[in-house]
Amino acid sequence: MTEIDGSLIFEVLKSIQSRLDRMDLTLGEVKFELGSIRGHLIATEGDVKNIYGVLARQDDRLGHSERRLERA
Repeated sequence: MTEIDGSLIFEVLKSIQSRLDRMDLTLGEVKFELGSIRGHLIATEGDVKNIYGVLARQDDRLGHSERRLERA
C-alpha cells in the first residue's frame, strides 16, 4: 500500500479551504440578492394593495352613479 505524504493531505485541505471561502462569498451574494427580491416583493404587494383600493373606490362611485341614473 502507498504511504500518504502529509504535504499531499495539506495541499488537499488548502484546496478545500479555498473552495469553502469562495462558497461563503457566493452565499453572501445570494443572501443579498434574496434580500433585494424580498424588498421588491413587499413593494409590489403594497402597489397591488393600493390598486385594489383605487378599484374599490371606483366601484363605489360607479354604484352611486348607477343608483342615481336608476332614480332618474
